Amino acid sequence: MPQDTQRTLGRDAQRNNILAAKLVAETVRTTLGPKGMDKMIVDAMGDVVVTNDGVTVLEEMQIEHPTAKMIVEVAKTQDDQVGDGTTTAVILSGELLKNAEHLLDQNVHPTVIIKGYGLAAEKAQAILSEMAETITAADKDKLRNIITTAITGKGAEASKEKLADILLEAIETVGLNKDDIKIEKKTGGSTEESELIKGIVLDKERVHSSMPQKLGDVKIALLDCAIEIKETEADTKIQVTDPSQLQAFIDREERSLKEMVEKIVATGAKAVFCQKGIDDIAQYYLSKAGIYAARRVAKSDLEKLARATGATIISKINELTSLQLGYAGTVEEQKIGDEEMTYIKGCRNPKSVTILLRGGTTHVLAESERAIKDALGDVVAALESGKVVGGAGAAEMELAKKLREYATSLSGREQLAALAFADAIEVVPRTLAENAGLDPIDMLTELKARHDEGIKWAGLDVFEGKVVNSWEKGIIEPLKLKLQAIKSANEVAQLILRIDDVIAGGSKKAGPQMPPMGMGGMPQM
Repeated sequence: MPQDTQRTLGRDAQRNNILAAKLVAETVRTTLGPKGMDKMIVDAMGDVVVTNDGVTVLEEMQIEHPTAKMIVEVAKTQDDQVGDGTTTAVILSGELLKNAEHLLDQNVHPTVIIKGYGLAAEKAQAILSEMAETITAADKDKLRNIITTAITGKGAEASKEKLADILLEAIETVGLNKDDIKIEKKTGGSTEESELIKGIVLDKERVHSSMPQKLGDVKIALLDCAIEIKETEADTKIQVTDPSQLQAFIDREERSLKEMVEKIVATGAKAVFCQKGIDDIAQYYLSKAGIYAARRVAKSDLEKLARATGATIISKINELTSLQLGYAGTVEEQKIGDEEMTYIKGCRNPKSVTILLRGGTTHVLAESERAIKDALGDVVAALESGKVVGGAGAAEMELAKKLREYATSLSGREQLAALAFADAIEVVPRTLAENAGLDPIDMLTELKARHDEGIKWAGLDVFEGKVVNSWEKGIIEPLKLKLQAIKSANEVAQLILRIDDVIAGGSKKAGPQMPPMGMGGMPQM
């Protein structure tokens, strides 16, 4: 190996890896719950991000340690799979490793801990699934509670009722595909002024000032080709010997553009949205025909427009017919703040909608967007699985209680690992209490007493500082969030516990070191 390779073996390797994981967990731990604090991350360019969203914090921090990066992956997986619960997954990973370290100090072998954790995690999935309650799209109040639970503690908390209305209506309109709900942000106004548009809002203005600012009962053409003269593929040279030839060449270009516009006009289209450019001459002819046009529309926005208006995206203007046009009740340009935006609304059966978020600053808007995405992920996860659990640490306390009962059925040292797993699950209610400034020992003692009495949804009301029935209080979370957090945390804990040798590669230039040569070409001893 290269000369400057660093190698850590055995217990030292495990200790270093567990320390790195615990530090990452400690970093985001204070952001958990309704009373969680925010983090301000300033990058090398001076850009500022203020958030209490676990995955955002970890992505913005430039983490170098390889084990710490594994914990970041847990947060990313949770975000991809559910969209929320990233902080829960990370602090659970840290707590599992912290408890494993205590067992390692007692000379329990890593493979025994891994086996015990595996059994406990499998049992935890079964216990959670068994105690979960069912939910359907008809349970509007419960769905609203899921949204308000997700938004509570985020920057947009003051407007959670308004945002819940918007999200519920959006899901009702387009279904459970998150990609069909476009989120557009604009500074100015307050979060309360956010609205749902049953259509699409584009951050684009009309290309020509003579075009109509507002149209009603509009047929829409969507093009992913340019309304410009196409350049030749190969390099070409045109020799002009007479000024009239040059004029004829210019006239021919203009005629071609006019023909393109005439083809669009002939279909009956009143609005054109183009993925590529629109030539100045074409803009003039389009405005003369009373057509509203926008250019350089993003491909993703064009696809959403197709789903909202029912139009077909066309790649060649020659193939455009009236059958491929979409419909919108209104197409208009509106000034929001300092910028012009295009509203396409009043669609007959929109399969794509837009949530227009408002806020005082870009930081407020960014945090509102993260809150909306978390809540959207929660509702989709709840409706896809049809199962939900009580929040406020209730599900974790009930799970820990049942896991302790299960641990007693295990023989050998795996029982110690299963008990350590159950203790680790309690990190969620303990952290909720700590972040709210409550005494975690008192709160956990009271929670355990309530669960022993058979109140399975006994959770922590951090605002009043007492134990309540989270289900009756409307604190509800999707089952999938809990299952995924436990699954990911357990897997990464097992992965890190298996490592007993860390080899950090040195410089390749160093190469293998040869022993120095002595007399007669023999290596010196």
